[in-house]
Order: sequence, then C-alpha cells, then structure tokens
Amino acid sequence: MKKILQDYTKEELLTRIKPSFRAKQLWGWVYHKYADSFEMMPNLPKALRESLASEYTLNPLKMLTVQESQDGSRKYLFELHDGHTVEAVLLLMREKSYHEDGSIKHQERYTVCISSQVGCKVGCAFCLTAKGGFMRDLSAGEIVEQVRIIKRDNAIDANRRVNLVYMGMGEPLDNLDAVVKSVKIFADCDGMAIATHRQTISTSGLSSKIARLGKMDLGINLAISLHAVDDELRVKLMPINKAYNIQSIIDAVKAFPVNSRKRVMFEYLVIKEVNDDIDAAKKLLSLLDGIKAKVNLIYFNPYGGTEFQRPSDTSMRAFQSYLTSRGLHCTIRESKGLDISAACGQLREQALEGEL
Repeated sequence: MKKILQDYTKEELLTRIKPSFRAKQLWGWVYHKYADSFEMMPNLPKALRESLASEYTLNPLKMLTVQESQDGSRKYLFELHDGHTVEAVLLLMREKSYHEDGSIKHQERYTVCISSQVGCKVGCAFCLTAKGGFMRDLSAGEIVEQVRIIKRDNAIDANRRVNLVYMGMGEPLDNLDAVVKSVKIFADCDGMAIATHRQTISTSGLSSKIARLGKMDLGINLAISLHAVDDELRVKLMPINKAYNIQSIIDAVKAFPVNSRKRVMFEYLVIKEVNDDIDAAKKLLSLLDGIKAKVNLIYFNPYGGTEFQRPSDTSMRAFQSYLTSRGLHCTIRESKGLDISAACGQLREQALEGEL
C-alpha cells in the first residue's frame, strides 16, 4: 500500500525528498493549491513526479456524501482506504457581510469539526458514534486530509484561516500521537498555517493523557466533555468515568498550561430531566471553582433509537442564568445542522444501514 504523503511533516519530507527546495514546492502544491495528483505539479521534474506517484498517495480519503443545512453547515462522510468511514463538519459561524458600496466588510468565519478515530472506545450512552464500536485510529494524514478536502470543496483560500475542533468521531487523546502530529502539520506556517491557538482538542477526560498533552505545551485549546457533575451520573452517561473520575480530570485541568487570554472549555450536554436542573448547576459552579473556565451548554440532539430527549429552552436559559449571575462564563451553543444528520456518527450510521 502506498504511503500517505499528508502523514509527514514538512521537516520529514525535507529529509525524504532531495533537493530540499523540491520538498517545499511539493508542500505548497498540497496545502496551498490543494493538488490531488502529482501530475498537477508541473514545476516538479517528470521523473520526480513519477517517483512520488509510485510511493505516495495524495488521496487517502474519498468524499462519499455531503449534506448541507439551511444555516450553511455542511456535513461530510469520507471513506478510507480500507472501506471504513468517518465524518467531519464545516460550520459557518459568520456569513460574509458587505459595506454599502459593495466592498467586503467581513469574510465568512468557519469552524471545522474533525474526527480522530473510526468509531470510539469511550462508549458514552448518549453518543451515536459509540453504537458502532471502535474500529481503528486515524493516521495524522487522514486527520489532516479532512480539512484539506473541505477547504478545497468550499473554495476556501489557503490564506483564509479556519478554526479546528477535534470533536468529531473518536476520543482524540486516545490517539494522542497522531493528533499531536496533525496539530503540528496544520500549524506549519508554510502550509495551512492554522495556528495552535485556533485548534481545540476535546476530550472525554483521560486525565493522564491531559497531563501528557499539557507537558507538550503546544498552545492548543482544551475542551472537556463533562456532561455530569457527580461520578454516579457520569458513570452512567460515560463509563470511562470509572477509570478517570471527575476529580482526576479537575486536577489535570488545573495543571494544564492555559494562555492568559484563554479559558478551558467545559462542554456540558444538557439532557432533559437528566442533568438540566438548578441543583446540577450549583454543583457545576462549585466543581469549577478556581479554574479559569468557560461552560458551553449544548442541547442534546436526538437521533433514532435514543432514550434521551432535548431539554426545553426554559431550562437551558435558567441553567445558564444561574451560572452567569454567579460569575462563571457560560454560553449556550447555537444548534447548527438540525435539518441534516447533525448528531455525531449519524451520517455514518445511515450509510452503514443503507439509508443513503
């Protein structure tokens, strides 16, 4: 099987391809011009192009399905070389706006949500990805390629920055080495130049891996999928809590290096009559005392076969109001893609069931 070129950092390619300026030209074709074949690189000698084509592939992912929401979000289903599939989502966070004279006032603002594994080992009770079990880790190149395809498919110029969130299928810290390598490839100033402060790694709370990531001091943002404020409920929702309880997560977060202008994000999936009452809000406030934190409240997004329900707008606002009135920065995430297969793993599940 051919090697995936996107698995390599620029420094690694410089040692593999000589002379080194050819490696830099290749890097530019891949990440600035989104080339999907070596034949598209006319300034490389024919012999080099043929040699590269025999050893490497530029297409580790195949775009199978794209669903577009009325709000501009686009959900992608990609097929890997072994037939497995993963999802990624392009979120339109701000539309392009214009001055009265027709000139551009603000460009679009995008966030790309990417997967790090095929399936997931964590097995959260509310997550559709867990239904299919865990298949394998993605390589760094398979992670990187999700963004490269999405930028190309939406004609997003190389010099246009996007925000990245490792919050798709899989537990990023369970595939830490590949995820960290992809962070570095994304951040390379001669490539996509997506600075680490624009990248967020979301984890279900592998406290030992949080500590290891923190020691690398990459400058990335950290998001904790908390979803419960006591171990009893969290074990029911997230069995991984048996190995990494809430206190171990809090301790790891307190030791994590955080940029002075940033906060640690705590994702809190709000489920009707499960974790949406004021008593839970009180416990959450106490739990995060002493942490420079931001709480992101997320509406549970129902899918077929789930026992859980979406909370009411009233309970969400009451939960948020309790926290903000007591000084904890708290937002309600705007739901996007409700008219498409927005729940993580939903598009893949539909494909596996033959519904697409």
